[in-house]
Amino acid sequence: MIRLGKPALPPARLVRAVEGVRNALSATARRLVPASASMLEVMTGSWVAQATYVATRLGIADVLADGARPVAEIAQHVDADPDALQRLLRALATHGIFTETRPGVFGLTPLADTLREDAPGTVRSLVLMFGDPTHWEHWSHLLYSVQTGRPSLEMLRGMPAFEFLGANPEFAAVFNQAMTDISRMSVPPTVAAYDFSRFTTIADIGGGHGALLAGILRSAPAAKGILFDLESVVAGASEILAGEGVDDRVAIADGSFFEAVPGGADAYVLKSIIHDWDDESATRILRTVRDAMGNDATLILVETVLPEGNTPHFGKWLDLEMLVQATGRERTEQQFRDLLGAAGFELSRIVPTVAPTSIIEAAPA
Repeated sequence: MIRLGKPALPPARLVRAVEGVRNALSATARRLVPASASMLEVMTGSWVAQATYVATRLGIADVLADGARPVAEIAQHVDADPDALQRLLRALATHGIFTETRPGVFGLTPLADTLREDAPGTVRSLVLMFGDPTHWEHWSHLLYSVQTGRPSLEMLRGMPAFEFLGANPEFAAVFNQAMTDISRMSVPPTVAAYDFSRFTTIADIGGGHGALLAGILRSAPAAKGILFDLESVVAGASEILAGEGVDDRVAIADGSFFEAVPGGADAYVLKSIIHDWDDESATRILRTVRDAMGNDATLILVETVLPEGNTPHFGKWLDLEMLVQATGRERTEQQFRDLLGAAGFELSRIVPTVAPTSIIEAAPA
């Protein structure tokens, strides 16, 4: 397993400034073309997403890892119709996903490179999840979710999201791999933005296979860790922790965060847990954590914090994903303050990262 060193990331404020410039340029571009043309571009965004999924599912980026190839050769490797494949790649190239280096010959671009299975910073598993026909069907019933406030997944499948994953191992495998890769992607921004070295014992609640905890412990070499999740989940953690060289510093515990979590830590980390649940359930989870904490311990949530107003933010679309798939939601700073207050905490500060997520620090009230 590749170990991540000290992440060389730009300051979060620089990233936000660049995003502001990009948003301003996008707004200007929209004003310079007819509104109808801009709207058609918005509506055909789903075409781009599905075309990218197909290219990823076929493994085209992996075939081109060693250099550009003629489309007929690519088609032979991925078992596709050469003419149809050329039309797919030609369309994707207009968005900078692949490039036609000369007529009928296609190669990788920086965007296409992220679709490779073994590329640093790969998003392959996420593209496969978002483009999966099962996931696509849930989004096709967004109207139902907006009208009722309920997940379309439950309406279509007759059960909540986590039960559906348990009953559908094929889609669950796609989902779990995407979640594991998201955890790996979150490590550098999280440890670059926050100093974990002041803690002696760090508990990762709902920590999955321990990718984030391993990264945190590498940034805090004197600390010990507790990895807590369902028994079926943490069963796969030992290999990852050993590969990262931190297994001798981690105690693994299993259970439900609705019932009880391990005590004895001075920092409790919950990454992308609270957004999975409605306010009532999220408050129950936080109260369970509060019951296990000492009065001097620190709560650390790694979550998306939505900006107010019309500011573009990935979290506003992720919020719709939560509406369609589960009963959770993304929240604003004030909503986090209210939620934490109801569970016996006081929000101390919010630390931005270079990723869409922020670090929300809270103390027992």
